[in-house]
Amino acid sequence: MNRRDVMKRLMRPLLLAGLLAFCGLTPVSAGIDWNNVFNTLKTVKQAVKPADLHEEEQIGYATAATLLGAAKPIDNADVQRYVNRVGLWVALQSERPDLPWHFAVVASDDIDAFAAPGGYVFITRGLLLHMRSEAELAGVLGHEITHVVMKDHLKALQRAAKQQLLGQALNYELQQHGKNTEVFNKIANATRTLYSRGLDKADEFQADRMGVVLATRAGYDPYGLMAVLQTLESIDPKSGRMQLLLATHPTPAARIVLLAAAMQAGHMDQYGNQVEGRERFLQVVKKLVPASGTQPAH
Repeated sequence: MNRRDVMKRLMRPLLLAGLLAFCGLTPVSAGIDWNNVFNTLKTVKQAVKPADLHEEEQIGYATAATLLGAAKPIDNADVQRYVNRVGLWVALQSERPDLPWHFAVVASDDIDAFAAPGGYVFITRGLLLHMRSEAELAGVLGHEITHVVMKDHLKALQRAAKQQLLGQALNYELQQHGKNTEVFNKIANATRTLYSRGLDKADEFQADRMGVVLATRAGYDPYGLMAVLQTLESIDPKSGRMQLLLATHPTPAARIVLLAAAMQAGHMDQYGNQVEGRERFLQVVKKLVPASGTQPAH
């Protein structure tokens, strides 16, 4: 079985399906405000249609701004440049290489990583300090890149917006870079809710599988993400640094079981001699200054 066949085999179960319900308006006999009716219909139409790239970028901008309001990027140009270089290379292996990809390490000792629509990917300092190689970093970034490629957060935010619109008939006109404060605030509220609750488990399992595919395409050891999951499983689940990750993702143990089965079925061990990048990674990560005593993994 050649490499392309392996990739196809892993990707086969990764198809997403979405179903949006129709909604109707109750007619009244008199006193109709046709402007309001028109605006409501227009709003509902915008909420249920697929977002085009411009809309995706604007939602992504507002979402990323909200996330960065809680954790700023670390002030370390070398680390940021390195993570962007690895992330962009992995993203170029995806089905959406032309997105304006942005990667950042944020100043949080929580152990987590997350993405926003339009090409934004963030990893916490806490998670980076628990990694041991560039292949591990590539696997985690591949997982988050998959969420962007599959528009997981975008679809969830659209569903949240649709529910809000149907309940309150609100106008959902996106304007460039959040200049519409009302719209920006609605997206921010939906973002806080979504990123504290998490995506569907199926989306996370799929992102694990596709993250391995992307990292492997990029020339990395495919077992990087698995190694990170094993590290996460070894951390006390009662640790405060793990609370958000465990609240928004399936358990590391569950992810390991399903990912191991997929990798075995795809014969990924044949790529086990690809780049691990341990020394290069550690040379960069040692420049990180943990906020509260966490030391780089060895």
